[in-house]
Formats: sequence, structure tokens, C-alpha cells
Amino acid sequence: MRFTLNRGTAVLAAAALALTAGATTAMAGSSGHHHPSPTTSFYVPKAPDGSRQQIAELLSQGDRADAKLLKKMVSTPQAVWFTGGTPRQVARDVKEVVRKAAATRSIPTLVAYNLPYRDCGQYSVGGAAGTAAYEAWIEAFAGALGRSEAIVILEPDGLGLIPNYVSALDGSSNCTLPIDPALPAGDAATPENRFTQLNVAVDALAEHPRTSVYLDATHTAWQNVGESADRLVKAGVQRADGFFVNLSNYQYTPNLAQYGTWVSQCLAYATEVAPGDYNGCPNQYWNGGPTNNWNGVALNNFGVWSDTATSADLDTSSINARYAGMLGTVQPTAHFVIDTSRNGQGPWKPTASYPDAQDWCNPPGRGLGETPAADPVATNPLLDAYLWVKTPGRSDGQCTRGTGGTTDPEWGGIVDPAAGAWFPQQALELAQLAVPPLS
Repeated sequence: MRFTLNRGTAVLAAAALALTAGATTAMAGSSGHHHPSPTTSFYVPKAPDGSRQQIAELLSQGDRADAKLLKKMVSTPQAVWFTGGTPRQVARDVKEVVRKAAATRSIPTLVAYNLPYRDCGQYSVGGAAGTAAYEAWIEAFAGALGRSEAIVILEPDGLGLIPNYVSALDGSSNCTLPIDPALPAGDAATPENRFTQLNVAVDALAEHPRTSVYLDATHTAWQNVGESADRLVKAGVQRADGFFVNLSNYQYTPNLAQYGTWVSQCLAYATEVAPGDYNGCPNQYWNGGPTNNWNGVALNNFGVWSDTATSADLDTSSINARYAGMLGTVQPTAHFVIDTSRNGQGPWKPTASYPDAQDWCNPPGRGLGETPAADPVATNPLLDAYLWVKTPGRSDGQCTRGTGGTTDPEWGGIVDPAAGAWFPQQALELAQLAVPPLS
């Protein structure tokens, strides 16, 4: 979810290395994956708390146009989040959503968001108490799916913010937490535990053949391609159905489609062509190659990338040419989905100077993106769907832009709603500034 250039997180331990070593043949020989069909109809959950009250207030003020926009927004298919509770409770709640979706002949998007040390202790702090507790929870979640068709977004930020992880590729880190020596080893804030938990989750969910399971690959302004691919393999992506990008973020959809394709190509390259060479994967932070005489620059997130771009910092042609040469006849197989819930206007570039702009946190002037659709780009067989995973209108947290106070200067000095609470001002702006426009 974060919008930052930090790309790492924890000392890579023997358990994680063992996962990597076993991944080469698994990636090449994976089978039985399930992906949404082009005719998929996605589930529309109950309107978020706070939305109906805002719509009623707009109607009472005679503002029918904005009320109509919000009605359209909340009646668009979007994900249902599961963030805690006992195993029995989450099983009950998942069954209820699956039942309702079946009654409308639609496919639900379910978010499992309960890892220990979730969000690195930041705005969405919480999660299960430890590995055993998480395993019981996710197994109950998975068991409740039965034979129903569903999409599962497995642990947003789960591979972007790994407790005490130091990148095996560049030595960077971005989530340092204290390790309590009094805790059992399986409950400590370690990367070994994080990879164990995600592998258990993948296996539990993969037992259900009509469930599509996707892991975290962050987004174009966060981890580089090789970093995402390396972490995905350690988390068991070869046994999942793929990965997700742009969760709760604002990056442009065409750029994310390029990035997701590169991650899939890197997975194929580093597991089949040159096992373990994730650093050899071309990435968004340097686009040098044969079409620009190897004079590369970092790609610019504030414009749309393409192979025909005339601006050097938007040109992807050399990266694509390099992957074509590196892969030869090897075909990438990992699929991905894009969260388009709030990226219609692209990422936010602050106009004021702040100690910490928090450009991922309730940025102003954003709009809804492409509406959910399966197989949205026929020319990209790896892209399974556009989804609204982050519920548009729900706050990212109480952002202060690093000012040290309690208010958000970008929203008129108000105290932003807590993470997950309805944010009326932001909700209306997202609907008004949607790209494409809400009809």
C-alpha cells in the first residue's frame, strides 16, 4: 500500500532459502491454477457504513447529481475484507459472503488481512497473535470456501512490509520491529515466520480448486521487479494463482500492467532460465537497453509508460526487448490482478513541502479507476482482472503529513477518519473525478 522507494525488509534465513531452492521446478511444472473467466460477474457487497448516510444527506440538500455518483460507486463490485476474529467467526463470515454471492450468481473478492505484525505496526496495526493463531484463522477462512468460486487477495502488504527483513538483493529494509524474547519462536517478528505463514495460507487456499489466490507484489513506485519476484517465490507463488499489484495505491493502470508483466517474466527467468538471478531482471528503476543504446533512466510514475513514448523516462521498449531476449522460448505463467479502485487520476504529487508527504495516505484530487472486469485486456493473457480491492471512500488512516500535529493540512486541517472508516470528503471526490467517469 505504501508509496515509497524502500524495497526491502529481514535477514534471509535457512527456511526461506529452502523455499527458494525448491521453487525452480515448481514454477515450471505448476498446474491446476484457476483464473476468472472473461464472463465473470463480480459480487457487490453491502454498501459501506457511512455511505448511505452521506447519500441521504446529499439528497436532503438537493444534490441529486453527487448522490447518484456515490450510489453508482457503492453499487460497483468491490472486495470484502476479513481482518480478524476467531477461526469460527471468520468461517461464519466467509460462508455468509460466499452464500450471498452464489445467490446472485457472482464471484466474490475476499481479502484475508490478519497476518501477525500487520502493516508493520502502522495505521492498520493488528493481526493474529502468532503463527499458530494465524494458521488456525486462515485454515478456517479457506475451509469456509467449500466448492464455491472466489478470488482471494492474500494479505495486502504481506510481502511489502516483512518484519525485520533485509533484502537478499540489495540489503535494504523498511520494517524494523522489536523481537520479544519472551514470545515463542513461532510468534516473533521474524521474516522466517512471515514466509511460513504465507506458505501455509497458500496451501490451505489452494486446496479449493475454484479459488483464485493472489499474493502481494506491491506496485510500480515501491519494490523493483526482481525484489517482488524473489519475495513471491519465497511465499509460494508457484502454488498460488498469481499476484496482485497497486493494493490501496494510485499508480496508473497501464504502468501497472507493464510492471505485472515484468514480474511474471522475472519469475520465469529466475526460476527456469537463470535460477536465482533476480538481480538480473530489468526493472522500472533503469530502462536502459537495445532501443536506447543502454542510456537508461528511472521510469517516471507521473506519466503513462509505453514502448512508443517519446519521453525517455516513459519509454519501456528496452525493458521489453531485454525480457524477450532473456526468456527466449520460455513463457511466463504467473498471472496478476490490478487494484483500480482509486487510480483514475494516477499518483499524487504534493504541491506543498512536508516533512513526510505520506503520498499514499488519503491523497487529495484522486479518482476512481477502471471498473472491475475479468480478462480486461485481451492482448495480455497474464492480466486476469481489474478489481476494486481497497473500498473507495474508506480512509487510509489519520494522516498528518509529518507535521507533528493531529490534523491533515491537505484536507482543510481536519482530523482524517481512522483507517477503514468512511471519509465523506474523499469518497465524493473519488466519485467526481473518476476516470473513466461514472455513468
